[in-house]
Amino acid sequence: MKNIILAIGTLFVSLAMITGVQAQTLPDLGGKSIVVVTENAYPPLQFIDPKTGDQIGWEYDAMAEIAKRLNFKVEYQNISWDAMIQAVSDGQYNLGMTGITIKEDRKEKVDFSDAYMRSEMFMLVRGDEDRFKDGKSFAAIEDGLVGAQAGTTPFYVAVYNVLDGNEQNPRIKLFETFGASVQALKTGDVDLVLTDGTAGRGYVKASDGGLKLVGEAMGTEDFGFIFPKGSDLVEPFNAAIKQLLTDGTFSALDKKWFLDYKFGE
Repeated sequence: MKNIILAIGTLFVSLAMITGVQAQTLPDLGGKSIVVVTENAYPPLQFIDPKTGDQIGWEYDAMAEIAKRLNFKVEYQNISWDAMIQAVSDGQYNLGMTGITIKEDRKEKVDFSDAYMRSEMFMLVRGDEDRFKDGKSFAAIEDGLVGAQAGTTPFYVAVYNVLDGNEQNPRIKLFETFGASVQALKTGDVDLVLTDGTAGRGYVKASDGGLKLVGEAMGTEDFGFIFPKGSDLVEPFNAAIKQLLTDGTFSALDKKWFLDYKFGE
């Protein structure tokens, strides 16, 4: 993780801008049922609508469209992030989705789909925060705390790009879910949460000025769906992802969830 590349750019880059794949005839999965597990703590990718209690978000819409095109039925289950990869690896679920970064070490346990989204890592802070504006100035605040989930990309970025490279650094407070770390940020229990731009932007919109993103992007990451090793679903999903990137469907979802959706209304 010491080689994480600092990147300056937009919060979100649609992969529809960087693929030249042509539309193709998709496989037919014959109406089979596929169990998809998620966390529902990653707006606007997937979260619980506070008004209706429904599970909504970019990934739910994308999965619905993939299910329609590949002809399968979706059954959703929920699990915490720290248990998800192992549970999918063990075959408890057919597929996992929660903005999962495609990483080589994770490929030892699960198979990834092709990337369906690219995002960048940013610093999420309280709206009135004025003590620091980047990783260096945060590190200089000796009592500043960062909230993270063990084993996640934000955890390693906090350790190696912001702090001193010590994974046991007491300035890192661990939480079971990303949502819990954001709640701790709101209440002042931590001072910083590192997040990709997709989730960070969602939380900022929902906070009514209570949260903001600061500093430059700290590396890029690609998101993919995860499957048990050797799953025969990977190839059909990759074909669907390529088609949805090419025909503008994902771009339309980007607009719906990152630009048009009004959190809290």
